[in-house]
Amino acid sequence: MLLKDKNAVIYGAGGSIGGAVAKEFACEGARVFLAGRTRNPLEAVAADISSASGSAEVAVLDALDEEAVDEHARAMASETGSIDVSFNLITRGDVQGIPLIDMKTDDLLHAVVNGFRSNFITARAAARHMVKQGSGVILVLDSGSANGSPMMGSTGPADAATDTLVRNLAAEIGPRGVRVVGIWTAGLPETFSKEKVAAVDSRFQEEAAFRGLIEGLDQMRMTRRSPRLAEVASTATFLASEKAAAITGTFVNVTSGTFSS
Repeated sequence: MLLKDKNAVIYGAGGSIGGAVAKEFACEGARVFLAGRTRNPLEAVAADISSASGSAEVAVLDALDEEAVDEHARAMASETGSIDVSFNLITRGDVQGIPLIDMKTDDLLHAVVNGFRSNFITARAAARHMVKQGSGVILVLDSGSANGSPMMGSTGPADAATDTLVRNLAAEIGPRGVRVVGIWTAGLPETFSKEKVAAVDSRFQEEAAFRGLIEGLDQMRMTRRSPRLAEVASTATFLASEKAAAITGTFVNVTSGTFSS
């Protein structure tokens, strides 16, 4: 098992990606701590993990609330003796499909501020414990849109802030045994619904437009197939494990080749 006896906290664990990662971590032997703002989806993920003989605990908290995050990290470290993996997968409130010159300032900044704030708060909380124990892995996820993606609205700037945090934090705490790694992925069809997509990009409110998006996703990739939830979860599990001990301060491209890196 890749994560046997590891303690992992996942923020946004009730979401599609968060739930998939939590289940894969547990399957590989980790004790997972599921954090998020809404109890019911967290409990559903925990029930799935328990039914597969895994170990999961639920905490209702807001990853933008630094006092709540710090207290949860302290409690987790006190109970288990270590925080070995931290992964932030909360939503940021991205707005897409609008040219930057037509965007409202608040729409642009909302995802940047929320994404950077939550990633900083959760990474800092874990890192403070990890540097004391001399080991640990902090994972973050974004779409890689900082590489240059037109009509992605607030997503590109928000991704850029996250990517910079990965590089700088990895350089600072790497000498103390802690790795920081980013995952780039986007457009996972299993996570889509018309309502979710339209909330980010109003161009896809109509059924025909939404169907066109789903059908066109595969053609955007070098492999002509979109990444799957299971593939993202497996990548995260590998990066969190000792088999990836030489990987830090960088980003793994899990977009099926939407862009080269």
